[in-house]
Amino acid sequence: MEFHIRLIGPVAGLAAIEEAIQAADPSALVDVDPSGNTLRIATSIDAVQLVSLVCGAGLPITPDRVRQLPSICCGGCSG
Repeated sequence: MEFHIRLIGPVAGLAAIEEAIQAADPSALVDVDPSGNTLRIATSIDAVQLVSLVCGAGLPITPDRVRQLPSICCGGCSG
């Protein structure tokens, strides 16, 4: 699943967020879009756990700032 989190200001602890999420899902991908306004996370964890992990890593967010994107999986890689 891909999630977008609307940011309010720069993210100082991106490495800590990435580490926390990858501890729960080692294949997760975390980055900030080029505009700097959105934290993008591709992971197998759900939105509730994502909010908890991001908050625990030092970025206080509320569930209303998290948007789950529709799946674009074609199933071609069997993953």
